[in-house]
Amino acid sequence: MAVHILVADDHPLFRDAIRSAISIPLGEEFEPPVITEAGDFGSAMAALKDRPDMDLVLLDLTMPGSSGLSALMSVRAAFPAVPVIVISGTDDASTVRRAIELGASGFISKSARTDAIRKGVADVLAGEIALPEGMDLGSEHDEEIGELIRRIRTLTPQQARVLGMLGQGLLNKQIAYELGVSEATIKAHVSAVLQKLDVDSRTQAVILLSKIGADMLRDEQD
Repeated sequence: MAVHILVADDHPLFRDAIRSAISIPLGEEFEPPVITEAGDFGSAMAALKDRPDMDLVLLDLTMPGSSGLSALMSVRAAFPAVPVIVISGTDDASTVRRAIELGASGFISKSARTDAIRKGVADVLAGEIALPEGMDLGSEHDEEIGELIRRIRTLTPQQARVLGMLGQGLLNKQIAYELGVSEATIKAHVSAVLQKLDVDSRTQAVILLSKIGADMLRDEQD
C-alpha cells in the first residue's frame, strides 16, 4: 500500500533530504511513498485541496505564506483527518509541546538524523505521536500562553481556520473567498473567535497568536 506524503518546506535541499530519508518503504506493509513537494504555504494548501486524503504532511512553519503555529492551525482546521508533523530548526521542549497541544501528530528537528526522520514518519503513520528522542515536554511555564492555548482549543474547526488565516494577514474578504462563504459569515466567525479569546479586535487576536511561536520564528530568522 502506497502512502501519500506532502513535504512542505521552502528549502529545496531540506526537501531533498526528507525525500531521501523516506523514499524507501517505511514498513513491510508499505510501498515506497508517493511524495509531493511544496515550497510555500499556499502551494501546500493547494496540494491538500487537490488530495484531501493525503496520508501525512511534514510542515515547516517558517516558509513563505505561513506565520508560525498559525500555519499548523490552518492545516489542522481545514484537513482535520490528515496528520501533521512539524519540522523546525527550533526544537526546544516548549516549541514541541505547543505544536503537539495545537494538533500536531509529531515533531522532527531539522538537525535530526535520517533514521530519526524515518522513525518519526513511520510512528505517525502507525497512529503514534513522534517526538525528538529522549525529550521531556514538561508543562507550560508561561501562564498567558497556557491560557491562550486552552482558549484556542475551544474553537470550532472553522473558527480555528479563520483564526489561522487572520494570523496570515488575510482580510475578511480574502478569507470569505478562500472558504467559499459570505463575508457576513466570516464576520460572525471573527466575532466568535474574539469572544473566545477574550480580546476586542482582530489585531489583538493576531498579537496573541504570534506569541505562541514568537521564539521559534525569531530563532529561525536569525
